[in-house]
Amino acid sequence: MTISDADLTAQLQPDIPHAARMWNYWMGGTDNYPADRAAGDAVAGVYPEIRLMAGQSRQFLTRAVRFLAAEQGIRQFLDIGTGLPVMQNTHEIAQDIAPESRIVYVDKDPLVLVHARALLGEAGSNDQVTYLQADYYEPEKILAEAANTLDFTQPIAVMFMGVMGYEPDLAVVRSIIDRVVAATVSGSYLVFWDSTDTTPSVVEGAKKLVESGGDEYHLRSLADLGAVFTGLDLVEPGLAQITAWHADDEDPVRTDAFGGVARKP
Repeated sequence: MTISDADLTAQLQPDIPHAARMWNYWMGGTDNYPADRAAGDAVAGVYPEIRLMAGQSRQFLTRAVRFLAAEQGIRQFLDIGTGLPVMQNTHEIAQDIAPESRIVYVDKDPLVLVHARALLGEAGSNDQVTYLQADYYEPEKILAEAANTLDFTQPIAVMFMGVMGYEPDLAVVRSIIDRVVAATVSGSYLVFWDSTDTTPSVVEGAKKLVESGGDEYHLRSLADLGAVFTGLDLVEPGLAQITAWHADDEDPVRTDAFGGVARKP
């Protein structure tokens, strides 16, 4: 059954900070509410680098998708926890290189689906690009619905971009990611980044997020993030700061966010 825009709007909860809207705010977008901006400002007050991280995360996504589409021939992308549409979305990057590319976006925030419908047309989908309203705790549902757009007999790039910190248990994080990657064929890829506990200010920022009414975000060590890629072959330079991964800058700005791209053998 198709969910109406009215039903989605009723789910928005504008008085409660939501992750997708806060990231939109940090990236300079306008698709957010006062509660999102207040929480975003509170976090930025103790960790001003959050705005840099938000922008750099999009640049990492851009470089990773270009690498996969242009250099590895990937034509299918499953972007889970995509957030609100902004400039340089996954489908725009991939289809600029290969117009036949297919992309499935997944997010649980109803505002994301509302904007997806506006961006992509009726029902939030076309022949090659689809949005699903689903939680990453539902990997089997995601896989079943994604199969309407993606061909799981061909390689797929699975993307989890700065979203898994809302789950406190690393074992659960790995289980979710492993279940999705397991459904893909050899030659598929995992693209993953997340926030690290590498400086005192980012830890304070995470505390301020909770104090401001946002959902707790669990920062992880580099070892924890590296464990997500177990069984996969990391592309050079391996697990790296997102500002440094395949970047042209020889002295990239530092950020408390690390990620990588890995191939399924």
